[in-house]
Amino acid sequence: MRKSLTVCLLLAMVSLFPLCALAQTSSANPNPGGAKAASDAQSERIAKLEQAVADAKSSGDNAWMLTSSALVLMMTGPGLALFYGGLVRKKNVLSTMLQSFALMAIVTLLWALVEFSLAFGSGNSFIGGLHNVFLRGVGAQPDPDYAATIPLQTYMIYQLMFAIITPALITGAFAERMKFSAMTLFMVLWSLIVYAPMAHMVWGKGGFLNAALGGRFPTLDFAGGTVVHVTSGVSALVCALYLGRRLGYPKQNMPPHSVVLSFIGACLLWVGWFGFNAGSALSAGSLATSAFVATHFGAAAAALGWSAAEWWRNGKPSALGAISGAVAGLVAITPAAGFVSPMSAIVIGLAAGVGCYFMVAKVKMRFGYDDSLDAFGVHGAGGTLGALLTGVFASSAVNPIFKDAQGNTLASGLLEGNTHQLLNQLAGVVIAWVLAIVGTLVILKVVDLTIGLRVKEDDEIQGLDLSQHGEEGYNWEAPE
Repeated sequence: MRKSLTVCLLLAMVSLFPLCALAQTSSANPNPGGAKAASDAQSERIAKLEQAVADAKSSGDNAWMLTSSALVLMMTGPGLALFYGGLVRKKNVLSTMLQSFALMAIVTLLWALVEFSLAFGSGNSFIGGLHNVFLRGVGAQPDPDYAATIPLQTYMIYQLMFAIITPALITGAFAERMKFSAMTLFMVLWSLIVYAPMAHMVWGKGGFLNAALGGRFPTLDFAGGTVVHVTSGVSALVCALYLGRRLGYPKQNMPPHSVVLSFIGACLLWVGWFGFNAGSALSAGSLATSAFVATHFGAAAAALGWSAAEWWRNGKPSALGAISGAVAGLVAITPAAGFVSPMSAIVIGLAAGVGCYFMVAKVKMRFGYDDSLDAFGVHGAGGTLGALLTGVFASSAVNPIFKDAQGNTLASGLLEGNTHQLLNQLAGVVIAWVLAIVGTLVILKVVDLTIGLRVKEDDEIQGLDLSQHGEEGYNWEAPE
């Protein structure tokens, strides 16, 4: 009996062993299909988290770029309009301000139709193609070659603001003597013949001077030293020489009718310039901060440099000198803003303040040309100086733009040992000068032969507000 019971127990154990093994397996992996589902769910959550982070960065960058676009537009109107408007005689204040305002509308439509495509569309080394005419293909998707985290349409509208203010700067040279119709035609042609090719060469895909996309002469121009200031300033000098002096200049005194307006305009330019320079980082990261800081320090140093030079020469500083110095510093730091340290920005600003004061107070008087509002003395000279000094002070610690085939950071400027960069900067400046001189001369001749450039003597004496627009900036009521 006992033996039979033992046999039965052994048989029972043998029969239960597979069940125990199955139970252990089940407890170790109770639901194989569920484990896979859990793994897939985790991967999906990680993917969603990564997408959320990317979306947040894109939204932040896009918000900053739209804000920067508005700041740059503010530089033209009201900034430049007030700055230039205050510097002319009161009989020309409205006509001068209207030139800036009109270009906000004219260049906008020109940009949408063809100019953006010529500046940033795919083409050759010197000009873009016609792939993006009428803003075709310019939508919500980013273009990684230009800015990977913002819509191409945002990049387009930001660059438009540069295209607006650049020709507006030229108006300071021929203020008080060019017909409004001539100004309109001249600026349309200038935008297509001078600005678009220069923008493409420096910033466009395959551009001859593009430092970020492998140009033949990689010129460092963070926010437009050559593209904006050299081209506009040199073109301004050509316009001043071609049109000749204003009636009575220099024997007749022609002081600014309202330094107060110019003072307000200069302050708006200073604030707007943060969008101009820091916005050129094309993202809301540390590079934008660096450019913001360099911009502010450069402007402050230049304001003091100009004032000190004026104080030493004339025995007293002036408000007009201080604001002119600040603008000169903003011009000079523009190409360097995203490449130099704060201390280097101060050096560039001091050099621009003193150098541009010398151009306005000495060189202009020595040669006797009538650059009415010193567009060349500030923008042409300041832009050239800033572009060259960028090649000296550019730092790879601020912006490691140059790298070798293995991805190692290379020296950026002369002080870091990149002696060749100064030659690249010089090449960019020379090309900008030549394009501006030749292009402007051709355009002026065409406009002069077709509709004429300069107003009649009687109209100039009366003032352009009345002769060109039939209105006055100030209607003083006679006392009863």
